[in-house]
Amino acid sequence: MFERKRPAYVLIADTLREAIVAGRLPAGAVLAEGVLASLFGASRSPVKQAFAQLEAEKLVRRFDGRGVLVGDGPPKRVALTAEILGLATGAARDDAWDTLYYALERAVIEASVFGRFRINELALARHFGVGRTVARNLLLRAQGAGIAVKTDSGHWQIVPMDEARISDLYELRLMLEPPLIKSAAGRVPGAQLREMMTRHAAANRAAPDYGVAELDALEADIHVTCLGFGRNAEARAALERTRCLLVVGKHIQAAIAKAPRIDPFMDEHLAILAALEANDGDRAAAALSDHLLSSMRKAAERIEAFRAQGGPSAPAFLMA
Repeated sequence: MFERKRPAYVLIADTLREAIVAGRLPAGAVLAEGVLASLFGASRSPVKQAFAQLEAEKLVRRFDGRGVLVGDGPPKRVALTAEILGLATGAARDDAWDTLYYALERAVIEASVFGRFRINELALARHFGVGRTVARNLLLRAQGAGIAVKTDSGHWQIVPMDEARISDLYELRLMLEPPLIKSAAGRVPGAQLREMMTRHAAANRAAPDYGVAELDALEADIHVTCLGFGRNAEARAALERTRCLLVVGKHIQAAIAKAPRIDPFMDEHLAILAALEANDGDRAAAALSDHLLSSMRKAAERIEAFRAQGGPSAPAFLMA
């Protein structure tokens, strides 16, 4: 089954509901927005939405103080911890962080096709209702994806994604990825290949009902995991400069579509995986070359269409 990530408020509501039903959050326990936002690494907005959902289910209620109370009974101060909420594994927190990151990622990508912008870290923290540390971690993740950079003066900037840069990056990928995938044939474990093929087939059936997190995972199957079995470590390292291309197309297409929809590339990926399963390196390399050429053409068309519609108004944390 192809599973999509839950929205942040759904994840928070589900986590709190489970803790209430399990008795880890007793009747009268005070649930404060700020504390929960910190625990989930989210803003206060999804916490408020989660409270509204649980209030509709009669699991929490409003009171004169801040936040909500669990069930009936007088207010009781309970130390809210990751363990009480079942967040010890960090999975739920990671999902909440992903929600914030993908919102930042989309804003950065949409602005990047119009040139260079500064990212104000404090304004970003205020925009998401989080602390500076969380905002800085989000920016570091964007830097790792190659879409933002910290200058020598300590300011964060968007890395512009114009046609020339995109063309150069695809040219680099066309030089490096096909030989890498060819050398990976016979080296990717069969069980791992079958898992990836099952995941892609499920995504194909679910299309277009999937989001950016799922697309990241599917892109990583080919362009990170499979290429990671290639023999040339220097080529793999050089490809890190091109990772930003994996995040550009999905956001630009979603922005130009009347409804969020991503052009399916599953069949192209499945052709590559089938060639690897057959240990046919030449066929895998040819299939990957075709996939990259198709992706390069679509990327240019989407950016042209996005620019033509004027683009969105930039959020307050982006400054020209």
